[in-house]
Amino acid sequence: MSTPHVVVVMGVAGTGKTTIGPLLAAELGVPYAEGDDFHPPANIAKMSAGTPLEDADRRPWLDAIGRWAHGRAGLGGVVSSSALKRAYRDRLRAEAPGVVFLHLTGDRALIEHRMADRKGHFMPTALLDSQFATLQPLREDEAGVVVDVSGTPEEITDRAVAALRRLAN
Repeated sequence: MSTPHVVVVMGVAGTGKTTIGPLLAAELGVPYAEGDDFHPPANIAKMSAGTPLEDADRRPWLDAIGRWAHGRAGLGGVVSSSALKRAYRDRLRAEAPGVVFLHLTGDRALIEHRMADRKGHFMPTALLDSQFATLQPLREDEAGVVVDVSGTPEEITDRAVAALRRLAN
């Protein structure tokens, strides 16, 4: 991409945001920030207990991600964030107007299988239904691309890079 964008890798839990984000950042030659690292401890405790976050819980988290993205404007970067609702993406854009979204999506059974195989992550598979219920896919007026998560991480990353390059042109 000619102008380095800040890419928000979004999607429900288990789509591979934490796997694809660093691979994408390496391909684009920009830094990666793990969205989960922006959660306050209270949010992690809630999710670990199997309790979905409420919008009020997400606001400080989204604002922190947005500030990071704003700081990378013109320099490029990749950050992960579920960004499930349009309102969440609007909040991120309010902090960092130039962000583009990479929506990782796929078959629910595949995503659940991948979540079950994860080790040491605080998000239980029990919350997957609430994630899908909350998800509002990207709309045409939102800068972003949708990439399927079937295949290897490298294949997914290649598709993401190609889609983002088409978006930039």
